[in-house]
Amino acid sequence: SKKLPVYGTGENVRDWLWVVDHCRAIDVIYHKGKNGETYNVGGNNEWQNIELIRVLCQQLDEKLGKPEGTSEKLISFVTDRPGHDARYAIDASKLASELGWTPSVTFEEGLSKTIDWYLENNDWTTNVQAGSYQDYYENMYGHRLK
Repeated sequence: SKKLPVYGTGENVRDWLWVVDHCRAIDVIYHKGKNGETYNVGGNNEWQNIELIRVLCQQLDEKLGKPEGTSEKLISFVTDRPGHDARYAIDASKLASELGWTPSVTFEEGLSKTIDWYLENNDWTTNVQAGSYQDYYENMYGHRLK
């Protein structure tokens, strides 16, 4: 098994949101938002990176039938990159108050669904890692991006 690199001490904070909720937010903005207005999309769900990784490891161990703590042992703290922001967070209150959007699931539920998707779509993951996805992307879009 490969090491799981974590920058610095893992105490950097990020605002996490399930991808389907992000898509729902874009749809709500498209259909209900006012032209020219700016709407921030966020989960109102700040976690330190290390805490997120620990929850991810716990869920993976459970889903894969591994003893608790197996995945967490793979965590390897690496030198933080210079200038790494300590916190990224978004104020999405306007989106909630004006358009009525809020996340549909808890962070842990969204993370579980995301893990399930990756486990159920192993062919996709393998193709991305093998480079065939990059080849496809280059063939389809490379000439358009130059």
